[in-house]
Amino acid sequence: MLCVGLDPEPSRFPTELHHHRHQDATEAFCRGIIQATAPHACAFKPQIAHFAALGAEAVLERLGQWVKTQYPEHLWILDAKRGDIGSTAQHYATEAFTRYNADAVTLSPYMGTDSLAPFLSHRDKGVFLLCRTSNPGGDDLQMQTLQSGERVFEYIARLAATRWNAADQIGLVVGATYPTEVQRVRAIAPELPLLIPGIGAQGGDLEATVSAAATPSGGMFINSSRAILYASATDDWQAAAATEAEKTRLAIADAYHVRSA
Repeated sequence: MLCVGLDPEPSRFPTELHHHRHQDATEAFCRGIIQATAPHACAFKPQIAHFAALGAEAVLERLGQWVKTQYPEHLWILDAKRGDIGSTAQHYATEAFTRYNADAVTLSPYMGTDSLAPFLSHRDKGVFLLCRTSNPGGDDLQMQTLQSGERVFEYIARLAATRWNAADQIGLVVGATYPTEVQRVRAIAPELPLLIPGIGAQGGDLEATVSAAATPSGGMFINSSRAILYASATDDWQAAAATEAEKTRLAIADAYHVRSA
């Protein structure tokens, strides 16, 4: 259930890559991390802003093609958090699914049905909608109470589990920093896959989150980025990343087995 986030920051790359151009170092670093952690992960999640800020969109394209060839059993989830009107969303969908070869993409649901439709028209692809995010500022909107009595994040979960999900393509982004809300999302949407950031560097409670998210039919992708990517800055960086990924995978498995028991 481990998803490895790819958030490349050249200033934190291992010293052996510092003499390369940013684009070359970024590609070498991401390939090295993927190779090292693939035995322990089920998915990889590149964050598009980290590549775009470096002018490394071509690197992201090549990585998407390479991963789908070398690791076809792993999901390639583009973390883009797009959300725009239908005509623009159509181009964003092409960007995610054609240019970057993503299996799924993260989206903001704020603009509603027609902003999601162009992505959902790709019936062999998936989307993860921002629901209860791991950042403190999520309270500003997500925790507001509607006239119906539901909070905004609960209403999003309900729409995602029903009206929006006609072809079973939707999952939800919920943060490990808020396990109580994760539990509430699970009560509303027991069968949807959850993409769960917030463990590792953000300090989310892994055991509480797995306990809240585990259901017989609903899967989860628990994301860790910086704790794995930057486990070492010396020449053992791949081995250190593999060790951290394995440790995280085993911790997830332990928490899941405790919950199942």
